[in-house]
Amino acid sequence: MPQTRYTYCRYCPAACGLKVTVEENRVLTIFPDKQNPHSWRDFCGKGRTAGRLVEHPRRILAPMRREGERYVEATWEEALADIAARMTAAVEHGGPDAVGAYYGNPAGFSTSNLVFMNAWLDGIGTQNRYAVGSVDQNAVHVVAEALYGSPIMVPTSDIDRCDYFLLVGANPAVSAWNWLESAPGGWRRALERQRAGATIVVVDPLRTESADRADLHLAVRPGQDWALLLALVAVILGEGLEHRGDCADLVTGLPELRALAAAADLDDLAARCDIPAPRIRAVARDFAAARAAMVVTRTGTALHTSGTVAEWLGHVLNLITGRMDRPGGRRFEPGVLDALRITALAPATPHLSRIAGRPLIAGAHAVSELPAEITTPGRGQLRALVLNCGNPVVSGPDGAALDAALADLELLVAIDVVQRESHRHAHWLLPAAHWLERDDLLALTSGMHDEPFVHLGRAVLRPPPQVREEWRIFLDLALAMEVPLFGARGLNTFVRATRWLAARTGRPGLAFGARWVDRLMIAAARRVGGRRPRWREIAAAPHGLVLGPREYGHFRAALRTEGKRVRIAPPEFLARTRELLAEPRPETPPAFPFQLGNRRRRHSMNSWLNELPGLHPGGKRNDALLHPDDAAALGIAAGDLIRVSSRTGAVELRAALSDRPRRGVVVIDHGWGSRVFDPHGGGAPEVHGANRNLLADATVDPLSQTAALNAVFVAVERVQPSR
Repeated sequence: MPQTRYTYCRYCPAACGLKVTVEENRVLTIFPDKQNPHSWRDFCGKGRTAGRLVEHPRRILAPMRREGERYVEATWEEALADIAARMTAAVEHGGPDAVGAYYGNPAGFSTSNLVFMNAWLDGIGTQNRYAVGSVDQNAVHVVAEALYGSPIMVPTSDIDRCDYFLLVGANPAVSAWNWLESAPGGWRRALERQRAGATIVVVDPLRTESADRADLHLAVRPGQDWALLLALVAVILGEGLEHRGDCADLVTGLPELRALAAAADLDDLAARCDIPAPRIRAVARDFAAARAAMVVTRTGTALHTSGTVAEWLGHVLNLITGRMDRPGGRRFEPGVLDALRITALAPATPHLSRIAGRPLIAGAHAVSELPAEITTPGRGQLRALVLNCGNPVVSGPDGAALDAALADLELLVAIDVVQRESHRHAHWLLPAAHWLERDDLLALTSGMHDEPFVHLGRAVLRPPPQVREEWRIFLDLALAMEVPLFGARGLNTFVRATRWLAARTGRPGLAFGARWVDRLMIAAARRVGGRRPRWREIAAAPHGLVLGPREYGHFRAALRTEGKRVRIAPPEFLARTRELLAEPRPETPPAFPFQLGNRRRRHSMNSWLNELPGLHPGGKRNDALLHPDDAAALGIAAGDLIRVSSRTGAVELRAALSDRPRRGVVVIDHGWGSRVFDPHGGGAPEVHGANRNLLADATVDPLSQTAALNAVFVAVERVQPSR
């Protein structure tokens, strides 16, 4: 008999509510949960097809040990014993940093996963921690730390009252106003404001779906968003258009910012970003004069060596024009938990990477550093690595170098649903639970949503018998290695005691695990609307709870800076901007006359859904998108097989022609080209598209350590005509 169950999607920050019909432990249908009070306006094909990943024909269903060129199933006892012994030996030989972990997007949307992964790493004492955030979001954390005193103090958007939207490197028509903030139905809400008279300006080298609906599209030169934003700041400060109250009372460092803006030449900045100076002046004046306005910067600005400067200048524009903590601008949402206080209680241990000497950002090192950390001898050389639901060979830069390094490890453990490109050298494959098979509490990241919302997403399916939730794997590894969970001595003894008690009484919930952490978090919840939410109330709300209205006035209290004022001009940002100003204007190398661009597809989620049936009705591949005039000059027609090459690598894929990109830009979607292997039967790998990140080297933004995956100079040539 079919049953209807409710949960939420864990593919992206939107956390859309889902109505799932199941029968005999199989998904029949997935629809949006229209009773979800927060996300009822949003839903996409990724959530609709989630059941396809649960039933993936190549899913890992039990621990699998590599034997030569094949994999054989093993028991969990065998897997944990072997992994623990080899990791312990690595630590004894090379110190705690000989063991490390990398986590990808799927892990990032499971609080229990990250809590217990870090608890295990704390027990070992290693700081060799790597995260997918270094691919596209580190700049957000670096700017938040420098300006506001906390790397997770990220403003949200008050869309419904905004009169002027300046969207830089953002395509909310596809991304649904997502990334490090979530505003369900955000693009539809912005269009509603536009129909009421609001202005939408999109800054992007590509005429995106959002640009199609915008009042103005600024086709900026790739990698030069910072020059446009600095020009806007210069006009506003130079013409006295700033909000004098906030500039006097809310921020420190304004004289240094004024000096930087005054020294910049507007015509030079206009030439760098290829936007006419009169147009820049008009946008600056309109933005400053609007009753309510906001700048929103997204990943399109981040994937360059100037990404942190662009992110910073977006915040600067909001701050100097009085757009912070006011209706129609950006605001701080405290969420259900005071995440700023919680993270401050357990800060990351300061650590410099062994080879590059770079610090942790938001608790992790950059994926671009992994190859050297693995291959360079010496104490602390990374010899045993866990890939926690991640695929860095495809999502990071220079995947060929990383692939070769992973083959050199003494132990590579992959925790995932299927064996992907980065796992091809794995010694152990450990089966992860899909989010339809586990409970998750949406609370720790609730400050990224545009209203105070909490949801206990229930499992709607039973996992296969040998599949374990990730938190359980890390807890079991800590016990097997005899390292103290959370670095707290005595806790392992307590964990074993609770397991004994649970087995003795037949009550599994007594065993220490993720639910204990969930309940502790709710016990620490803040008061919202005059009341503190209780566990029973949350557990009894299958559609989630909106705990109160959107509020203002929390921003200043949340600041973790001296005097509760924003440090608007951090010296390192000023210095980096001066470096950029001193560089020559961008010139295209003759051997590589194009720049690489990117775009997001609504039905993609980086590198881990593209092979699923039911997604990508237009075809399971990524093409190289060229302007028709550029293609004609090269003798390339639509459908031709072409080679796109850089100093680092080359990929071959089909050409598609469109006037959407500006001339001189070739756009290739990211996340494609990952093989999905068959560890059970040894069948041929399944692959769709090409990995465009093979064209990028390990060059990073010096402030955020984010790899320069966009604006890479490339060459394009035809390989064979279309058939």
